[in-house]
Amino acid sequence: MPKKKPKKIFVLDTSVLLYDYEAVRNFEKNDVAIPITVLEELDTFKKGNNVINLHAREFIRYLDGISDANMLQNWIPLNGRSHGSLRVITNGNNSMDATKVYGSDKNDHRIINAALHLKEENPNQRVILVSKDINLRLKARALNLESEDYETIRIQDIEHLYKGKTSLEIEDPSVVSKFYEKGKIKPEELMEADPICNHYYIMKSHGSSGLGWYNAKSKKVEVVEKNNAYGIQPKNAEQTFALHALQNPNIMCCTITGAAGTGKTLLALASALEQRSNFKQIYLARPIVPLSNKDIGFLPGDANAKIDPYMQPLWDNLSFIKNQYKETSKPFKKIDEMLQTEKLRIVPLAYIRGRSLSNVIFIIDEAQNLTPHEVKTIITRAGENTKVVFTGDIFQIDTPYLDAQSNGLSYLVDRMNNNEMYAHINLEKGERSELANLASKLL
Repeated sequence: MPKKKPKKIFVLDTSVLLYDYEAVRNFEKNDVAIPITVLEELDTFKKGNNVINLHAREFIRYLDGISDANMLQNWIPLNGRSHGSLRVITNGNNSMDATKVYGSDKNDHRIINAALHLKEENPNQRVILVSKDINLRLKARALNLESEDYETIRIQDIEHLYKGKTSLEIEDPSVVSKFYEKGKIKPEELMEADPICNHYYIMKSHGSSGLGWYNAKSKKVEVVEKNNAYGIQPKNAEQTFALHALQNPNIMCCTITGAAGTGKTLLALASALEQRSNFKQIYLARPIVPLSNKDIGFLPGDANAKIDPYMQPLWDNLSFIKNQYKETSKPFKKIDEMLQTEKLRIVPLAYIRGRSLSNVIFIIDEAQNLTPHEVKTIITRAGENTKVVFTGDIFQIDTPYLDAQSNGLSYLVDRMNNNEMYAHINLEKGERSELANLASKLL
């Protein structure tokens, strides 16, 4: 009989529990330890309306529920045979003291000390510190303590994340001619036997080309027409696909990714204005990432004045769309009218939380700064006839505990593709200006 592998003990940092309050259930039959310093830090996060505050409260309630009459310094079995046990651990007296090694008595060093003490108590088991904080992981490894990222909600192969489009080289030019004559074609004729719902195609054949998308209802690849949206013309194939997805009434959730200058926010906003008659309101929002670690409450002025610096990119895009028209024209005046009547609203993301949104188109910019749980919270707010659009660059993260593989936008693209109500397109070519393209390429 093969010997049973000894259980590992995973020590969880505060950042893990703020990212996923159910994290303790995701380590199979291994044991999970929570340093007492983590409980102190969670106590400071429990007040507030942000998702991290919700996660702090939920975990504290969960810990209270499973402990019941048990002492938390003893191992408490988690639910089911497929789970291990949980325990709260203290710093202890170690042969190696992180506070002395690093010269300061910080919470991070106390957490490392707690894990080191557990390692000395259990010499026959692997003790691993789990943290979303890269620097804490590095400090732990410097003291010969194993550490790793929390990877349960994580995209393993970010380089092959779904792009939403495929370029096809077709040998027979008559296939492209037939495609445009009939307006549709069977996917088998394009060498795509089992296509993804709402997937887009760039077809090239001996100088001729075509743009198409797979309609799961008709089971055909259909022609994508090059249409504008509120004066904004698509400048490349990907932008044409994005406008098609954004204006397709059957697609209720849409994601657009790409680097700065590819037109993500502009296309989303222009498409929303083009469809204004189909919805009661248009909401534009973006997560507020505090500047220089200063919370929004430290900024001067009322609520609108506080959020205005964060929302300026949305105002810039709105101004660009308005400037496609003369000031005396009806489309120009319509935008001002929509702002005055609150048919078009630019709001902080916290404004949406807890509401049920019906008959609106809701655009979330910079969605790469959201956690997977925040993305889920937003989508579950959607009522009847609500379209949700997420835009962002998954490689430009502004929050400390997220990266390209763990942010909510990457998670959404990975999980939602191949669904009839969902479409995604990745924009690759920058269209801001020749100067911006040159800088992106050379600098």
